Amino acid sequence: MKLSYRTPASLRPDSETRDSRRFSGLDGLRGIAVSVVLVFHFFPQMLPGGFVGVDVFFVISGFLITGLLVDEYARSRRISLRRFWSRRVRRLVPPLVPLVLLCCTVAWMLGGDVLVGLGWRVLGAVTFGYNWVSIAGSTSYFSATSPELFRNLWSLAVEEQFYLVWPFALLAVLLIRSARIRLAVVCTLGVLSLLWMGFLFQPGADPTRVYYGSDTHSFGLFAGAALALLLRHPNGLVTPTSNANASAARTGPAGFTRFASRLASPARLRPWLGLVALLGIGAAAAWLPAAGPLAYRGGLAAISLLSCVVIWAAVRGARFGRWLDTPVLRWTGERSYGIYLWHWPLFVLAGVAWPAAGVEVHLLVAAVAVLVAAASYRWLEQPVRRRGLRGGIRSLSRFATESWSRLAVVGVAAMVGLILVGGTTAAVVVAPAETSAQARITSGRHLLEAAQADRKREDAERKSDPTAAPAPAAPGDLISAVGDSVMLASAPELEGRFPGILIDAAVSRGMRAAPDILAAQAAAGTLRPVVVVGLGTNGPITRDELLAIEATIGPDRKLVLVTAFADRDWTAGVNEALAGFAADHRLVGIAGWHDAIAPHTDVLAGDNIHPGPTGGRIYADCIASALDWLAPQHPLHGRDPFRLGQDPVVLRPVA
Repeated sequence: MKLSYRTPASLRPDSETRDSRRFSGLDGLRGIAVSVVLVFHFFPQMLPGGFVGVDVFFVISGFLITGLLVDEYARSRRISLRRFWSRRVRRLVPPLVPLVLLCCTVAWMLGGDVLVGLGWRVLGAVTFGYNWVSIAGSTSYFSATSPELFRNLWSLAVEEQFYLVWPFALLAVLLIRSARIRLAVVCTLGVLSLLWMGFLFQPGADPTRVYYGSDTHSFGLFAGAALALLLRHPNGLVTPTSNANASAARTGPAGFTRFASRLASPARLRPWLGLVALLGIGAAAAWLPAAGPLAYRGGLAAISLLSCVVIWAAVRGARFGRWLDTPVLRWTGERSYGIYLWHWPLFVLAGVAWPAAGVEVHLLVAAVAVLVAAASYRWLEQPVRRRGLRGGIRSLSRFATESWSRLAVVGVAAMVGLILVGGTTAAVVVAPAETSAQARITSGRHLLEAAQADRKREDAERKSDPTAAPAPAAPGDLISAVGDSVMLASAPELEGRFPGILIDAAVSRGMRAAPDILAAQAAAGTLRPVVVVGLGTNGPITRDELLAIEATIGPDRKLVLVTAFADRDWTAGVNEALAGFAADHRLVGIAGWHDAIAPHTDVLAGDNIHPGPTGGRIYADCIASALDWLAPQHPLHGRDPFRLGQDPVVLRPVA
């Protein structure tokens, strides 16, 4: 986000003129950062590590905000919190208000899963606490299926929380006489945040908590703050010393001055160091995994350090700053705050309106986001920043009184505003408690719990009455099924298709969990002759995991592997691995869920992954078809679940 302030002439970077109010190169760097984030959100396969663009913003913000506060302290030996926070409000709030009102109203008109939890999300947006609201609600930044309307506001919340606390902390830091100690204190705060992120990160678990937390993800802001202290003349940081203290001053600020001037001395190397650092950020955007330990145990910290190098090279070197400030990048960087605000909600709403949207729609959404941000910058952000909120209202009043036509324009705008307020209120009031996928998963979980209770009751009744007749055979008595949330959502239809089936399904379960679950069933004597495994939705699988499943169930049981259907990077690899394994093993069949549901995505829940009732029947039919294919080729000893007087299994048409 762009925060301009005037730098004292003696401290101004080489590339700034006397009347300049901006640092050279920072707008261009913002333009690069916001572009990387847009590509990451719209086309994640192109830049799977594009989330690092946010960390670049953090460093820029920490650098500029700290410089702003230090300049004020150097001039007046005080920091006006009221003036500082009012500037932040004028900068950040005006574009946020129309974003929330318009997007909530459109979401209300579209309906569906995009409204789930909207009240809490609006609260997080307007209080700048969106990151902690999301953490409390266990939402995931890395979920590709949850239509979370204001997910991108988490980073704005982290910055605002930093702005709330940092002026107090910085004032205490500036009271320290030694410039080196001041720098060490700020660096220590950043290192503590980094270490806390690494400590809380758990490999294999969703990293949203450590990514969203202002306690774990503030090291970029502290890195920018440390750079601001390092590159500024120490006379602007400390209380002037008397002649009696001259000796002490030479060992403190003077030594710091020599260190800072040595840092700024390699003028010829500066552009190339900046370019190498920028290429390093680009490499991370292309290859850094979003959910792996590398990002959270040093990777994001490296991005912050590289960003510091880029900023240093830009503000201390005219040539590199001009390289970054190309017209397109500078124009984009000046509007980067609005682009960042608008791109994600528009992307989510477009996905709800056109579930099968392709590249063309994504490009159109990106273009609309840029246009809206440009309009906001021209007619909302700049006027408020120049004149303040009251001055903006006075200008609007003068505009309205100049002619009847202008008064009509203002009246229409006010009416539209009232409609948007009403639409936002309605959206919050009618927002459902859970998504359609969550409702299906909950229904499946309740059915499994009820079925388990019924089996326990029937077993207890037969044990208490030795003369009771044995339970009649049912098609599902020979099937054990282990799956993820897709199987859990299909549980009612599986139970209807195969009465008596034993289902063990859970949310976010991956293939690596299957061997232990099946081994526990085998040890308890409950593992049945036919094993169905549907665990390809939540991550890549390996051949070793499939071999472990086969070894666990033994050579005499049949295995049915369910293919995966999800808009995720690993889905194609999962299905290829399942098909290859089935082709090489005698008692393994494939339930083609992917191919069966692909033409009928309209019967899926709003996340385009979990099946509704009709989709659940297709899921059950796929398993039945796999069993029907296995039956004549590899008959079981005794009876098969599809040979109990039922008609041959055939895929039923979708209703």
